[in-house]
Amino acid sequence: MKITNLQGTVTLSNGVEMPYLGLGTFLMKNGAEVQNAVHWALEAGYKHIDTAAAYRNEDGVAKGIEESNLDREEVFITSKLWVSDQGYEQTKRAFEKTLKNLQTDYLDLYLIHWPAGGDYKESWRAFEDLYEEGRIKAIGVSNFKKHHLEEIFSSGRIKPMVNQMEFHPYLVQQDLIDFCTDHGIQYESWSPLMQGHAFEVGELEVIASNYKKSIAQLLIRYGLQKDIVMIPKSTHKERIEENKEVFDFEINEEDMQKLDAMDRGKRFGPDPDTFNLG
Repeated sequence: MKITNLQGTVTLSNGVEMPYLGLGTFLMKNGAEVQNAVHWALEAGYKHIDTAAAYRNEDGVAKGIEESNLDREEVFITSKLWVSDQGYEQTKRAFEKTLKNLQTDYLDLYLIHWPAGGDYKESWRAFEDLYEEGRIKAIGVSNFKKHHLEEIFSSGRIKPMVNQMEFHPYLVQQDLIDFCTDHGIQYESWSPLMQGHAFEVGELEVIASNYKKSIAQLLIRYGLQKDIVMIPKSTHKERIEENKEVFDFEINEEDMQKLDAMDRGKRFGPDPDTFNLG
């Protein structure tokens, strides 16, 4: 992945261009909070917004996009299918609801949110059909480990184009990154700032200060240099603008190795193998 600027993209396996830096909207309240964050991000030059049915803020995301006055084609919109909506027909119904909430007639990327639920292979079949109908530009998964991906490979016609996972220096999962790369699956990070715990890590503060950057900027750049799509979440205008200032420095190889070496398999979110909320 060639890192250039905020408008830079990575090419997915099907040729779709996906912006490699975007705004995540997890835990953003529907209404003014998410609407303002989306509007500020698009105003600052972001072109990629990530939401999910489970976030219950898709219609607020739509209002933020509408406020920006950008053409629909200028914004890369990702949403996700929730666990309780798994199954072939349920997936199609959930997809229609998401489109209605987002006030659009297609999604740029649609992900199965978690492998929990048991019917994700049937959901994937629906994803494939919606993709082949042209209603989704790219399809993928979220929180899928190697064995989950292999189940999709065994029953599906199309390989996922994206796998969105918890990723940060305490949870690198390099084996999974390599597995995805080998299969043409773009890796994407959620919770790149360790749900805020990154700001408590002294070693990160030391490395960031060497580049005269914030810890957030360091970790966003770290992911980008590992060819990972990054979607940091913030509801503050100044932080949304700060998070994009990652294109005027490069982390050297020694510091990249230090960051990789911090991996301790530590999750701040659920483990995909045990998560099973409906």
